[in-house]
Amino acid sequence: MMADQVKYWLWWILTVLAAGISTNLHGQATKRPNFILFITDDIGWGDIACYGNPTVKTPNIDSLANKGLLFENAYLTASSCSPSRASLITGRYPHNTGAPELHDPLPPGQVMFPQLLKEAGYYTVLSGKNHMGPQVKQAFSLISPGKGPGGEEDWVSIIKTRPRDKPFLAWFASYDAHRDWQFDDKGTAYSPDAVFVPPMLYDGPVTRSDLAGYYHEVSRVDYYLGALMEELERQQLLDHTYVIFMSDNGSPFPRNKTRLYDSGIKTPFIVYGPGVATGRTKALVSTIDVAPTLLELAGMAVDGRIQGQSFRPFLKNGTKKGSRDFVFAEHNWHVFQAHQRMVRYKDWVYIRNAFPEKAAYAAESTRHYPAGNELWDAYDNGLTRKEQEDIFRVPRPPEELYRVTADPHQFHNVVNTKRYRKKLRFLRKVMDQWIDETGDTVPENPTPDRDDIYGNRLPGDWQKGEKPGAAKHAEKITKKGPLRKRDIRAAAY
Repeated sequence: MMADQVKYWLWWILTVLAAGISTNLHGQATKRPNFILFITDDIGWGDIACYGNPTVKTPNIDSLANKGLLFENAYLTASSCSPSRASLITGRYPHNTGAPELHDPLPPGQVMFPQLLKEAGYYTVLSGKNHMGPQVKQAFSLISPGKGPGGEEDWVSIIKTRPRDKPFLAWFASYDAHRDWQFDDKGTAYSPDAVFVPPMLYDGPVTRSDLAGYYHEVSRVDYYLGALMEELERQQLLDHTYVIFMSDNGSPFPRNKTRLYDSGIKTPFIVYGPGVATGRTKALVSTIDVAPTLLELAGMAVDGRIQGQSFRPFLKNGTKKGSRDFVFAEHNWHVFQAHQRMVRYKDWVYIRNAFPEKAAYAAESTRHYPAGNELWDAYDNGLTRKEQEDIFRVPRPPEELYRVTADPHQFHNVVNTKRYRKKLRFLRKVMDQWIDETGDTVPENPTPDRDDIYGNRLPGDWQKGEKPGAAKHAEKITKKGPLRKRDIRAAAY
């Protein structure tokens, strides 16, 4: 306890000393920068024009990418709404936040980087989707539920009316593109006949209509990003404001949301700001890296409880030098029981499933929603292709291995391929070490399924069970797990 108190006071002293001065990416003293964290809801990384989607129109997001740095390999720690956001705000893995499952509120005592900025003199505001519980109230000077169907309508006015004597952090979190679809004149209207249908979805009229609604909300996000950038330019704030555009999880369609394939766990991630390189980078980034990066850009010390690694060093040149070798992610309960873990290393994705006897459902892959229902009908009638049948696979493989450059959608599991055994053994050890160091566990009494495949509550008195990491008090653990290959214990080779 005494050691923890000493660490806290050392961090506090360093923060106070640094709070009045920041440095830009070139090391020059400057006034503290502003930050806008633009977090969309349920927008998959491939569903934006600059990430390759041939249908959706996103000129403002594309412009931000052209003027800033687009990350091709940015990963969430969970493809699930509240666990992903709790992880982002703390800079900690979901099982280390004490809120690893859907609808878990962030418990008291967790570090929150907006609160650290607020204590250092920043004006901090959250507008739009919260989904992290009441504890986050202390991290923000203002919390607004947002306005309009996507929650974005008050964002420009918030920038206009903010205190002018303080730097600011704006946590702008849209409800777009979360079901059910809401249409207005701010999003583009798409013809179902013309939309791009991802290969894991059944290409039928219902799914096409469903995608047209989804792409409409993606375009509405784009409209409001453009409005924000115009306001920043009007106030001459672009030269000292960092803007990060990202999502909280994959798209709300079968095999995407909640899942650990790239269609679920990758996020669009674009950084714009003073000194930030322009172009694209293949550097691996985890969303727990946002917290330490913004703290460093603000000239502050990074709280020792944060498990992420700052990516500030390579913002100015866009190279992979100094970036991670590994990113890790989790799939925990999200309406349906689950416990899967993923590590990405170079061209490889390794997934471990503690409950292979369970189907890998999400609410969006059931009959409750249009695309899911059409997929189930097509499967029942023998109309689906193999890559569209993942959600029906029971039992599932306890391990999966993919070479993503050759298999970008992770359709072909090569875990049993002889020539990849050495890579498999290595990634097993990497996963084991991360689980051990961060205190992850498989619950003995896990949270059960809540709903059936029609979206109806199952009979009986449903309640949550043991959380991942609870048996080892993972919410108190601060070890980061391995970041680079040199961190792996010698026995792993």
